[in-house]
Amino acid sequence: MPIDTTIQRFQADVIDASMEVPVLVDFWAAWCGPCKALTPLLEKLEKGYNGHFKLVKVDTEAEPQLAQHFQIRSIPTVYAFVRGQPVDTFQGLLPEGKLREFIDKLMPNPAEIEFEQAADALDRGDTATAARHARKAIELEPGHDSARLLYAQLLLADQDPAAAQAQIDALSAAAKRDPQVAALAAQVVAAAEAAKPAAPTALLARVDADPADLAARMELAEYWIGHKAWAEAFEQLLEVVSRDRAYGDDIGRKRMVEAFALADNQPQLVAQWRRRLGSALNVR
Repeated sequence: MPIDTTIQRFQADVIDASMEVPVLVDFWAAWCGPCKALTPLLEKLEKGYNGHFKLVKVDTEAEPQLAQHFQIRSIPTVYAFVRGQPVDTFQGLLPEGKLREFIDKLMPNPAEIEFEQAADALDRGDTATAARHARKAIELEPGHDSARLLYAQLLLADQDPAAAQAQIDALSAAAKRDPQVAALAAQVVAAAEAAKPAAPTALLARVDADPADLAARMELAEYWIGHKAWAEAFEQLLEVVSRDRAYGDDIGRKRMVEAFALADNQPQLVAQWRRRLGSALNVR
């Protein structure tokens, strides 16, 4: 429900409240005909938006100091406040469609909300929650560089430099030019080099000697899965599927699907191999 504010309550009713949701401040007067048409529309929309914005009314006759402060020259005039600051305004009576456009521009970006929740979780030391929100932010907005950077840092701390590298690779060109990003990228490269598993020479030799040795390929895939070398693992599993779908009761496909879930922090890589698996399954 809209509230009528005063100069004494303006800080709490508008400035503080706008730290939570956008606040529309409707400057009006009892003698103003257009105001009598606009205010009910705003009240209807406030109810329809289910608390996603707040409507506050200022009677310019009763609160001349507020009207003067905001340089109100004609009414109705509506100011929009977000995070304590006036960010937009309009004058006069607008149709409902235009009012919705005005309000929708104020609505918080869902990806930004997820990123802020990730940052808050990280401040609390809850890295699992931070990673979950960062991933969601990236899903909602793939070009969200800040979310990718935060996620890359979390992945590096979780000793998964390959996944961290995938996030850095997906950054915009402008972000990659940032010296701090370059420093992080260097750390990721160093960590990836240090984490490289030793080549399983015996298994590789078995596969080289007999490409149809599916048991060796499955062992090799498990080795790569254990070291989070997802591309190498997917390559062996797809080869098993392609050579003999029935092998081990379809174990190649089943294990590949399980590995997709394990590699969920590299969605682009997983999507690429999902497509390849789909193509292999459709070949008859």
